[in-house]
Amino acid sequence: MEKLRIGISMGDMNGIGLEVILKTLSNPKILEFCTPVVYGSSKVVSYHKNIVNVDFQFQSTRSAQQLIPDKVNIVNCWQDNVNITLGVPSEMSGMYAFKALEWAVNELKHGLIDALVTAPINKHAMQMANFPYVGHTEYLTKELGDGGESVMLMVSDNLRIGLVTNHLPIQNVAGAIRKELIAKKLRVLNNTLRIDFGIERPTIAVLGLNPHAGDDGVIGTEEETIIRPALLDAKERGILAMGPFAADGFFGSGQYRKFDAILAMYHDQGLIPFKALSFGSGVNFTAGLDYVRTSPDHGTGYDIAGKNEADPSSFREALFMAIDIAKNRYEYAKDHANPLMRREKVREEEANEAMLGAEREEI
Repeated sequence: MEKLRIGISMGDMNGIGLEVILKTLSNPKILEFCTPVVYGSSKVVSYHKNIVNVDFQFQSTRSAQQLIPDKVNIVNCWQDNVNITLGVPSEMSGMYAFKALEWAVNELKHGLIDALVTAPINKHAMQMANFPYVGHTEYLTKELGDGGESVMLMVSDNLRIGLVTNHLPIQNVAGAIRKELIAKKLRVLNNTLRIDFGIERPTIAVLGLNPHAGDDGVIGTEEETIIRPALLDAKERGILAMGPFAADGFFGSGQYRKFDAILAMYHDQGLIPFKALSFGSGVNFTAGLDYVRTSPDHGTGYDIAGKNEADPSSFREALFMAIDIAKNRYEYAKDHANPLMRREKVREEEANEAMLGAEREEI
């Protein structure tokens, strides 16, 4: 494959998004792996560059159609002068985060970039700017999906946790859990493990909704009436899904290490253990879309915005994961179109991957 063009939406300009972007892209070795295309404004980038104080060279353009392959490209999505108020959510920060995201998604759909990494947005700021979705995942599912389900999947080196429900108030979770929804999420998760992560026969653990996974109906019946039937449906389709497991004991005993992925019923059930075990090195990947989208596992970090204290590790992992998944999809499509690909070619690609992996460790 040629070097991939990775789009990056700048996120909330009042947060740490551009700080972690600049810290990551200022390493010149990044250009050996991809051509970065940052959607936002060169003026806003320059403002944050002065704070971060890194050697960061870039090329300004109005579209990825005119990008320069061996440079960091900034796509100017607006020409306005903007008021940056570090650490504070505002209608303006939400509006321009939406503009950058919308521009990046449009160019992704038109094939001008190969994958998208989204820097963090603030939900309150986005609501002030009349963003009609709860968050990134819901917007991107509408814009980049095929009308089906997506899965918010948190990924680190040793843990993958997907969600049945995303950004719902806890009082609405039980009513949203349905057999059909769990079955669809399991199909998406199984496919993404096979295609995007190269796991031929993935195993998936499914968590219960209630404490102690309902304790045989004593603390709730959803496990017996909804979750188990969904697991039976999955098994009939050849999906190796097991459970439902009581979430506390499942993580406390280390049982999560035995599975390729875990499906949690709601946001905090999945993200609390994920961030406790993987914070700073995790990535948010939207599985089930027609396009590749990743994001760091943290938010806008208003409390440290402008202090040059943000850790870019998660953003860097999100960038590399976007590259890897885009390549995996390409290889999967190629291999299944030509299943008799010569073994020598496979060995050559494995050797190249090993070399690139060693170079990443240096970064």
